Amino acid sequence: MTDTAPEPDPQRRVLLLAHTGRAAARDVARECVRALNKHGIAVRLLAPEAEDLDLEPTSGTAPEGWIEIVDDEEHAGAGCELALVIGGDGSILRAAELTRTSGTPLLGVNLGHVGFLAEAEQDDVAITIEAIVERRYVTEERLTIDVTVHRGKELIASTFALNEASVEKAARERMLQVVVEIDGRPLSRWGCDGVVCATPTGSTAYNFSAGGPIVWPGVEALLIVPISAHALFARPMVVAPTSVLAIEVLSENEGSGVLWCDGRRTVDLPPGARIEVRRGERPVWLVRLREAPFTDRLVAKFDLPVEGWRGASERRRREEGTSDA
Repeated sequence: MTDTAPEPDPQRRVLLLAHTGRAAARDVARECVRALNKHGIAVRLLAPEAEDLDLEPTSGTAPEGWIEIVDDEEHAGAGCELALVIGGDGSILRAAELTRTSGTPLLGVNLGHVGFLAEAEQDDVAITIEAIVERRYVTEERLTIDVTVHRGKELIASTFALNEASVEKAARERMLQVVVEIDGRPLSRWGCDGVVCATPTGSTAYNFSAGGPIVWPGVEALLIVPISAHALFARPMVVAPTSVLAIEVLSENEGSGVLWCDGRRTVDLPPGARIEVRRGERPVWLVRLREAPFTDRLVAKFDLPVEGWRGASERRRREEGTSDA
């Protein structure tokens, strides 16, 4: 018997990303590093986060396990079987940005509020580590959107989003004048506070707050929702995943607009800018520890009242019992 950690399998490597600005996240992150190392799984950290966690790189023969520290954010997920994300939905959206090139699946441990994208809560850390060690998890593909901004023939910006791309007015006192186009045909002109273009994953985020529909993740579709539009026809819409959505910021606008993608990346929109949104070439993969119905997730995350529900099987049993009597 020996007290040293087992020699790690070089093929097993987990990227750990944490919201290190919070003490609770730092504590959970260190706990996860220790637990993964104990089972011979290497942990990769970004240099700034390793510094916040007071962790140094180690080799596989070190008693404290194997820790890799990298500076290259763009390729941080390369060679990792998954990214373990400690934080809220914002942390997972950041992780999606960092792992976009590698396509590394994301497993979120929620330390935020709703944490809709996360799979586990803080109390589930031990179970989560056990599932990783035993490879007892599945991955779920989530549709993304690719977003481009043009002004005339000039490409101003090109980015993506997992949740949504929202075009919003930059000045609170001025309304934004836009024309919305779907599949190359004009739909309507709106004077509005903005327009949200969302994925099914993002349907429970900004889209939900703006009055859009909740769409089950298994549905492949794009959503478009006007925000406070002064127009006769201004309803949330669900379109085909093959559709191309376009929003033109009219030249007559006195002020400019701003594009927000996942609430993280912004692009200034001058009058005359054209924003195009289409299905993303690269999906994001989320790790699921259990194959629970999306309905159960809605009930749990939104704390929906379901008291009194008996279900079809229970009703049938009650009806059969009544008829036998």
